[in-house]
Amino acid sequence: MKVIGLTGNIGCGKSTVSGMLRDLGVATIDADAVARQVRMNDGVARRRIEERFGTLEAGELADVVFSDPAALADLEAILHPPVRDEVRARLAELMAAGAEAACIEAIKLLESPLLDACDETWVVRCDEGDALARLAERGMNHEAARARLANQTSQADKVAAADRVIDGSATMEETRGQVEAAYEALISVR
Repeated sequence: MKVIGLTGNIGCGKSTVSGMLRDLGVATIDADAVARQVRMNDGVARRRIEERFGTLEAGELADVVFSDPAALADLEAILHPPVRDEVRARLAELMAAGAEAACIEAIKLLESPLLDACDETWVVRCDEGDALARLAERGMNHEAARARLANQTSQADKVAAADRVIDGSATMEETRGQVEAAYEALISVR
């Protein structure tokens, strides 16, 4: 089974590319969705988050952690280990089921041991103005959007670590063409 590691900064189009991969039959694992499940359903993680932050509500957590690097590091130390375990378990299930390819979508993939599970790293990059506009469309104010972008690995560093770069500022048709070409190249290598 080929595993694509998909990353990029907030607002660049990772979820769009992930959806395009699903359209191609690729099983996708969204690490953010897994983190939400862990935050709400894993008793140990839930208790530790409530003890440290006093809340489990995503918006309240975001307000705290994206303005305080130490708080972000604390939240990641609580969530990342069980999230990694769950992602690895899902990959094992997909492999056992005979899946041809899988995709791990994770904003912090390059900083994660999950990177070792990937055959290729794909980075979705976009112009900062496009990312800020997309975040505004989601209802995020400009200050909060800039704070989130500031807490992420730079696009340049992500692009430098990529096996393939997808242009998230391109048209949907152009982006789909890039995704299809990259996927065909990946699965043609045996």
